[in-house]
Amino acid sequence: MFKKILIANRGEIAVRIIRTCKRLGIRTVAIYSEADARSLHVQEADEAVFVGKAPSAESYLVAEKIIAAAMKTGCQAIHPGYGFLSENAGFCEKVCQSGMEFIGPPAAAIATLGDKIASKVLALKSGVPVVPGHIGMLSGPEEAESIAEQIGFPVLLKPAAGGGGKGMRIVSGKKDMGPAFSACQEETRKAFGDHHLFIERYIANPRHIEIQILADRHGNVIHLGERECSIQRRYQKIIEETPSPAVDPALRLKMGTMACSLAREAGYTNAGTVEFILDEDRNMYFLEMNTRLQVEHPITELVTGLDLVELQLKIACGEVLPIRQEDVSFNGSAIEARICAEDPSRNFLPATGMITRYASPRGRNIRVDSGIVAGSVVSVYYDSLLSKVISWGETREGARMALINALNGYHVEGVITNVDFVNLILNHPAFTAGELSTRFIEQHFDNEKTKIPPSTERLILMAIATTLVYHNRQKLVRDSLKPMAAHVGGLERPISWYHYMVKGEADIFELRLQGNPDLRTWTIWADGKQYQVITPELEFYRRRIKLNINGQSQMFRLQFRGNFFWAAFCGIARVFEVYSPREWELAQFMPKVKKRVLDNILECPMPGLVVDIRVQKGDRVYRGQELVIVESMKMESGVASPCDGEVLEILIEKGQAVDTGNILMRFKH
Repeated sequence: MFKKILIANRGEIAVRIIRTCKRLGIRTVAIYSEADARSLHVQEADEAVFVGKAPSAESYLVAEKIIAAAMKTGCQAIHPGYGFLSENAGFCEKVCQSGMEFIGPPAAAIATLGDKIASKVLALKSGVPVVPGHIGMLSGPEEAESIAEQIGFPVLLKPAAGGGGKGMRIVSGKKDMGPAFSACQEETRKAFGDHHLFIERYIANPRHIEIQILADRHGNVIHLGERECSIQRRYQKIIEETPSPAVDPALRLKMGTMACSLAREAGYTNAGTVEFILDEDRNMYFLEMNTRLQVEHPITELVTGLDLVELQLKIACGEVLPIRQEDVSFNGSAIEARICAEDPSRNFLPATGMITRYASPRGRNIRVDSGIVAGSVVSVYYDSLLSKVISWGETREGARMALINALNGYHVEGVITNVDFVNLILNHPAFTAGELSTRFIEQHFDNEKTKIPPSTERLILMAIATTLVYHNRQKLVRDSLKPMAAHVGGLERPISWYHYMVKGEADIFELRLQGNPDLRTWTIWADGKQYQVITPELEFYRRRIKLNINGQSQMFRLQFRGNFFWAAFCGIARVFEVYSPREWELAQFMPKVKKRVLDNILECPMPGLVVDIRVQKGDRVYRGQELVIVESMKMESGVASPCDGEVLEILIEKGQAVDTGNILMRFKH
């Protein structure tokens, strides 16, 4: 076994690799950029080496610097993690030429399988079905249009290199082909340094199913079952689970056998993932093969009991796989939620900032792979993934409920995250029923809100939590004033019932509280129903509160200011106002705040770098026209005009760093 390795990555995957290495007694070397000098993976590693400035092109993507760092620190191998150089055949070759081991597949396999066209040819040779399309690189939009007419619209334009959904475009008709081709080609060139595209039929409502394989250098290839990865936004996964609700033992065997066959044909070793799509008739088609460890590998680990990083290390050392296919067993179900710094209400635009408060979820059968702590800075330079919360259960429903409860208690402040959005997905009836597809979010959500209104019962539970916090805070104030009672008007008269009005977004609840605060037990009447509640001790200044309501333990996240409470529970996030009856009476006379709308300026919706300005001063523009392209967290987003008018002033230039709310342009109508 290796004595020391370098991890050519950052964030949660670097921390996760370090964890296995510590258990095995392997020393680790981390690399870091200027932006990551205080990051968790730097603190956790035995050594750390600075490799350059914040942009990944000057640090994490510079192979020479990384290899030099590994050789300087006496490393025997390099683990690439995922992303960055993990699927770069040239990097693999350089590592091997330096005399070190690359903890991954050989360069030839990376090159073949990393090319979408070459991998499809190999899949066909291996007897694996592929999506109907054109197996070859497209010369231009005219050829793409001709092929599309033959196989039928809609079609999918895809980059020959890269992954993660970058550059892909759905084309519904002839008129859309030209702009889609140009946009796809440009994004692909920037992301992967390659502009070649291919085309295939677009399959509506597919499920995304992948097979985890392991292959050693002695000809042994096994699979570890499937993962369902259909819940996606912008072609990138946010919830994964195993086993898939759509896969029975026969289909699992078929897909696993095909995945192993493809790996053998490619001369593959180490860990890899063969991805398939499953249409509505359960026909399966090869999608691609990822020649690295997957983000979602923990769910496979939880149901198989295997440590995939440990197996990667053993394979790279030349050891024989310690497990045969017949020894692989699957126990229970596991689900993973990716927690990202992004705003679901604004089409998942990236968010940046410093993590000011951080409370990781805990609980039985809960695992958290995280790369952040309080004080971590989320920058524009890297992927938006902050952590992964993974649950295990004897059944799918057990795993689902465990993950919901964990996310109820996951508290991150300082940056906007998708914690509540993924929790809302887990609570959706279609997810509960296992009715999944890659269009799940599009079909069931408007921005970040589900098309199904939240249940009154859950809103009442949230109202109870906010009211109890409000009541106990008020009681603390009253208790602090008791020593002054003799001087200001006598003692407080005992009250048997406390009466409050709680206003939500579209609901008003009347709550009556009776109880013994010293014993932390309450009887609460709300909406004509009675609830028995036990409160925690000394928790009313914290951002999380755990209540026992009618014998069930429930966790709520709360923030408050005066009478106003922001509360989150089971994916529902609401603002509540809590009043006494007299306050409620007077609140009706308070003036309403009017929302200010300015359509003569263009504001930046997110932090990032300006990569393109598509208009000039004096140009006529129309509402919805993309005027500026901003790159943030390896993703390009267009900023559209808020009005019809003329560009009066451009306040930015290409290459400039911008922040959320910065004014980019001014208009005259």
